[in-house]
Amino acid sequence: MRTPITRRDAMKALGASGTFALAGCIGETGGGENQTVLLGQPTVSTSKWDFLQPAVTAATEMTIQEVNDAGGPLGNDMEFKQRETALKPQQARTVVQQFKNNDGATVIGGLLSSEVTPLVDFLTSQEIPIVSNWLGTTAVDTRGGDHGTPDDVSDDEWVWRTQISDSIHTAGAAQKMVSEGYENVAILNGTAQGERSWADAFEKWFTNGGGEVVNRIEVEEGKSTYKAELDRLFEADFDAWGLATGLNDVVTILREWSNAGYGGQLILEDALRDEALIENAGEQAEGAWIASPTGQGPAYDAFEEKYKSFKSDPPALHAWAVTCYDMVNVVALAAHRAGSADPTEVEKNLGPVTRQGGTTVSNFADGKEALDNGDEVQYQGAATPCTFTEYGNVLGNVAIERVTPSAFEQVDVIPASDLENVLDEY
Repeated sequence: MRTPITRRDAMKALGASGTFALAGCIGETGGGENQTVLLGQPTVSTSKWDFLQPAVTAATEMTIQEVNDAGGPLGNDMEFKQRETALKPQQARTVVQQFKNNDGATVIGGLLSSEVTPLVDFLTSQEIPIVSNWLGTTAVDTRGGDHGTPDDVSDDEWVWRTQISDSIHTAGAAQKMVSEGYENVAILNGTAQGERSWADAFEKWFTNGGGEVVNRIEVEEGKSTYKAELDRLFEADFDAWGLATGLNDVVTILREWSNAGYGGQLILEDALRDEALIENAGEQAEGAWIASPTGQGPAYDAFEEKYKSFKSDPPALHAWAVTCYDMVNVVALAAHRAGSADPTEVEKNLGPVTRQGGTTVSNFADGKEALDNGDEVQYQGAATPCTFTEYGNVLGNVAIERVTPSAFEQVDVIPASDLENVLDEY
């Protein structure tokens, strides 16, 4: 029986001469190929989630500096370029084409649910990896990744995410509601894809758990008042209600809900888990729950320390900034393992640097050293363990927090292992 050549064997055979090459090993590609890894990062600085962008940008800058301080993928500095999408699908489509065709990007690092959901077929057709730190929509639960065949891109769908799906944390939210004895709920949500995804998933898991959604109303976002919609919602008899709209609308809705004295246990969508909610509506939202990714994987403590010391006054840290750290590291490691900045070669290596055995690493420096020594690596993330499934998803724990006028107070943590079993495919 023929013994397969391992990565370490190949690196030993390479020796000092550099004359032996093996696909997937670090080496020269020849032909003048550009060996700079360029991350194209779509931004949402002019959208309803503008308050989340500063920390994501800071985390990107910090991580790329850390990667480059370690020698960079392929021995070159990693670069990134930002283009604004304003959370508009058509603008996001244009931005992706600009990154690919004008900038020569290796990977697109970003895009939100409202952008990816209507564009998923287009994104797959572009054959450039989309690795999103934002993406929560359930629409791509089985529409991404490499399908478990990393060397064969013919079945790839090119979309990956370092953030857990709405399926995970809404299952946690529903489980919390059912365990606390709530049997009937109502839902008020906006029409944007992110809000719809949250509401759809929460309704699914709550009813699967034996509860009943007795009323659900979708609202146009950006209105000056929601009194009529609240009146319609509370015509039904229920114990608790879910709310999923942008921050500005939530502030209006919570003020009018509080003034009307409707009551009922409130649970908010995870994207609202930000200091901006406390600053703008902490008193009105007091007692509400938020079920969101803990954002605290095996390497969280080390990441947090680095983030807080990166700038004298860094933007308030949130989950989508933590997942950004994982996104940049995974891309850099995939390119270094591939020995190429070519998008297709990086696509082939995104799964292997998180799934395969070998040296466990939580940053690029350690991963680069292991790869250069001929070892395989398994990246363990700051936000989650970051082990990509065949569909390009990750699993992580869910935190249940209570809103107070001054902070979010954790009341429960639901392990990912408790929620993984409820998913058919992920």
